[in-house]
Amino acid sequence: MNLELIHAAAQRLKGRARVTPLLGSPFLDEIAGRRVLIKPECLQHTGSFKFRGAWSALSAMDPVQRDRGVIAFSSGNHAQGVAYAARLHGTSAVIVMPSDAPALKIENTRALGAEVILYDRATEDRDAIGTTLADERGLTLIKPFDDPQVIAGQGTTGLEIAAQAAEMGISQAEVIVCCGGGGLTSGIALALEHHAPDMQVRPAEPEGFDDVRRSLRSGQIESNAQLTGSICDAIITPHPGALTFPIMQRLCGPGLTVSDDECLHAMALAFQRLKLVAEPGGAAALAAALFRPGQLSSDTVIVTISGGNVDAQMFQTALQRFL
Repeated sequence: MNLELIHAAAQRLKGRARVTPLLGSPFLDEIAGRRVLIKPECLQHTGSFKFRGAWSALSAMDPVQRDRGVIAFSSGNHAQGVAYAARLHGTSAVIVMPSDAPALKIENTRALGAEVILYDRATEDRDAIGTTLADERGLTLIKPFDDPQVIAGQGTTGLEIAAQAAEMGISQAEVIVCCGGGGLTSGIALALEHHAPDMQVRPAEPEGFDDVRRSLRSGQIESNAQLTGSICDAIITPHPGALTFPIMQRLCGPGLTVSDDECLHAMALAFQRLKLVAEPGGAAALAAALFRPGQLSSDTVIVTISGGNVDAQMFQTALQRFL
């Protein structure tokens, strides 16, 4: 996994992925006690950064292999990204999704033309299900984060952050990234290592599901004791990836954790101050910037809002509770 893969993915994504802006709000700066800039990947195709990695993986595939179809497992954002990228490439997609994924994500994945297979994330192994189906049907598995081309696609977010920050005269910052398995976090960290070396990436996770934070602390891959129990479904994974963890271990600062309520609060503030719609897991980095000021050291913080695929009821809960 290297910078060249990220630059190659950026070329293939040109004209396909949206270049999302860096946004700021003096109201959010006041809460955080420092400058906060938001990279709203909730505005990306399919409502999350996952389209970048999905397009990168599919566009790098051998055409004969791609035409046989692809398979992915996801709680919803990778699912939609792969489904849409597959449709644009004129091939089929099978998506293995947890039965407790937000209804909007399941509906959208089906609407994009994918076959959806549901499983119980508390008792069934999605990796095993995906591998079995891939073998049976001759499909190519696109992993949600532990794949070089997926990481490369997500890393294009980091290329944009570096270029946009430079235009604003910013060279030093902590870059807080909503983190599940680490594809976005490691991809951004690799891009910034070369293009903005004075920026440090900090992973943000839900309390009780902080496998990356604990892994970075212990120096070895740690697993979560459970896979349900947080509203941040988009960033709950069993453990960091075999490819992503060494990158994060080398390049990332200490992990940050936030509560479900803090994510809801961040969702409400993103809507109130920037008119952005974030899902709970997609608001984790913003929550860390706003509500963990004592754990940050830089004058400027850049955060990802990694996704905006939230059910209306959950979004309404955030607005009613905090606005």
